[in-house]
Amino acid sequence: MAGRTSKTDAIVLRSLRYGEADRILHLYTADRGRVGAIAKGVRKTKSRFGARLEPLSHMELLLHQGGGELLTITGVDLKRSHHQIREESYRLNVGLIGAEAMLRLHGEPEPNERAFVALERFLDALDDAPVAETKPAVDPLALSFQLKLLWLAGYLPHLTSCVECGAHEELVAFSARAGGAVCRAHAAGGLALSREGLTAIEELLSTPLAEAVGAKLSDRARRDALGVVTSSYEEHGGFRLRTLTA
Repeated sequence: MAGRTSKTDAIVLRSLRYGEADRILHLYTADRGRVGAIAKGVRKTKSRFGARLEPLSHMELLLHQGGGELLTITGVDLKRSHHQIREESYRLNVGLIGAEAMLRLHGEPEPNERAFVALERFLDALDDAPVAETKPAVDPLALSFQLKLLWLAGYLPHLTSCVECGAHEELVAFSARAGGAVCRAHAAGGLALSREGLTAIEELLSTPLAEAVGAKLSDRARRDALGVVTSSYEEHGGFRLRTLTA
């Protein structure tokens, strides 16, 4: 039976060399979720579209479904290159954190329009984001995007009251197992959480991604937000992001 070809918007999350001239791409697509595809011959100097398939690029692709697990890329129409991200190491590292988070939290071949739109907006905001002196792991845009991906994956941390007893006062820790903030009476074993960290996390969750760019957060607030993100990954997904420790 002959295969079929379809057109879709896609963003490159990861690119791996394969054989002498090919690449295998991990893509997040608008209508199929995460898929794997092979781009044949793209590492040859005369490739028709090799330069357009860089990590974090946003394209409209023609994908051919044959008999194997991997789709084959047969056409590329570049929409946003996001070269500003790849040409600056800080922005690139922030972008790779977002790409890995997308792969781990939304790694199934199931469409999620809101996740795709969030990824688009994250990369658009990152194009013009200022280069900070802090580590990319605590960049406000990276933290905001990961918190939103957790929410879209069904792991939204509850922060307005203690998840154990409902108390609104003295929220001093975060329990990934319970799924949210806890008061002093239930803080044993939890991740210490400051009031400024709690406020920052709520703001990063509730405001548009573009507003997270250059947000003025204290070092403690950034560390608290990162702790909530990483502990949620470990508890709910059993993984750590390599890009957060690189």
